[in-house]
Amino acid sequence: MIYINRFFSKILSKINKLYLNSRFYDKKISKINNQNLIYKPSPHLLSSLIRYQKKKIKIEDLVLNKIWDNKEINNKDFRKLNNFYWLFSLDLKSSKENTQTIIKNWMTVNYEYNSKSWDFELTARRIIAWLSNHKLTYEESNKQYKSDFNNIIQKQTNHLINEINKSKFIDDKLIGCASIILVGLCYQDDKKYISYGSNLLKKISKITLDNSGFPKSRSIKQLIFFLKYFILIREWFRESQNSVPEHIDETIYYLGQGYAFIWQNLKSDLLFNGNNISDNENFDIYLERLGYKFKNNNQDHGGYIILRDKKICLTMDAGPSPNLFSKDYQSGALSFEIISNGKKLISNCGYHNEKNAKLNKLSKSTATQNTLVIDDNSSCKFINIDNNFLITKGLKVTKKEIIFEKNFWRINAFHDGYQKKYNSIHERNIEFYPEQQTFIGNDKILKKINKNYKFDIRFHVEPDVKLMKTQDGKSILIELNDEGWKFTCDNYDINIDNGLYFGNKNSYSDNQNIFISGISNNQTENIRWEIKKI
Repeated sequence: MIYINRFFSKILSKINKLYLNSRFYDKKISKINNQNLIYKPSPHLLSSLIRYQKKKIKIEDLVLNKIWDNKEINNKDFRKLNNFYWLFSLDLKSSKENTQTIIKNWMTVNYEYNSKSWDFELTARRIIAWLSNHKLTYEESNKQYKSDFNNIIQKQTNHLINEINKSKFIDDKLIGCASIILVGLCYQDDKKYISYGSNLLKKISKITLDNSGFPKSRSIKQLIFFLKYFILIREWFRESQNSVPEHIDETIYYLGQGYAFIWQNLKSDLLFNGNNISDNENFDIYLERLGYKFKNNNQDHGGYIILRDKKICLTMDAGPSPNLFSKDYQSGALSFEIISNGKKLISNCGYHNEKNAKLNKLSKSTATQNTLVIDDNSSCKFINIDNNFLITKGLKVTKKEIIFEKNFWRINAFHDGYQKKYNSIHERNIEFYPEQQTFIGNDKILKKINKNYKFDIRFHVEPDVKLMKTQDGKSILIELNDEGWKFTCDNYDINIDNGLYFGNKNSYSDNQNIFISGISNNQTENIRWEIKKI
């Protein structure tokens, strides 16, 4: 069925391409009201989303002659050039005339739709960049330029409206909504863009977020991405002196609770389900500057458990796999991380999202998470669709139990990811004794049919954390800054194995992991382990 749908999808895509390149379509999106720019947004409102150059550059220093005719530019540089986000790195003393000449040349070459430079995400970002940098792109220009600029902005916006429901990715749709709303606020004689963008934004929230306001994808990265854009849109409404739609305030409140839970309470990046090491510290400064404060002292939110005191933090992925939006999901049910004094003692391997199907698939596998693997198979099954590995068979987490007391912590949960293929349930129990600084874990394989098979449990560490096996071979020492911890296992041999770490976005490095391996001979297999501070 999946392959049939893909076939018809390709046919429809070809028909749509013919339509987009037709004169009829150009005429359709060229129906515009020749308005002037009224609201001029502050570029600093984009600072949570833009990586600024430390040293501002001048437009005169750039080699930009005939840039739109460069046929040899690679795709990555093409996208960077055509989204115009480089405008945010220009010194405001740069020549307005030169900047506007570049935009004028772009309009000459790209006035009609073409699939490359009018790519949906590119177009949405370009509109935001042009309007947010109005001091360079618009001000002190002649009447004809302003008219052409306003017209191409609205023409591109009409294109976004036409294509937004066809866009494959929710994140791109969100950027598209932001762009459409911004145009509506900037050209206030026509409210249709504001109304359309706001209503669609509401629909996207309803489809994408669960009842607690956490993304159904269970992606931490997407949670923060959504929060940044919703706040940006809200600030545009406020700055332009338009009333903020109630649903935007409501969504920010719930997204903010998720953000407080997953980041602000910890100040450490949890490497679950598509997340990488981030620059959230800068986002915190941005929030403080704009007066946003979020709180969430729960222990369970969005399918994640977080137990912490001043020194130790224990986190676990104890949520189900997503039915939809599984692009960034990693099959790490019941995987956990431990943070000691702000440093990862035990860490998942992170996520590789670059267009490298092999590494992306590897980073989504159960073996790169701190949990149990049966017979070298992941707990979820994925299928490759356009280099995106999406879930075809998911899992549920059940019987979740949390105890959080001063002298005793406990997390207990089950998942059924191996039930269908192996007639087995994985139960994990982790206890922590704060006074003894000791974690005691027990992984159980509960089988309905007593059949033997191989299992592994890995405990990954960050690249700079050192592991060393003791002389008797019964323990592994973990060197964490000036701290020492000892890992032991009661009934199975333990070893040190090499692996890959994807914590830094779109890159990888070598790391190590503590490795338990065995054959499940019993109907109930118990693997007991301990991590103790020494």
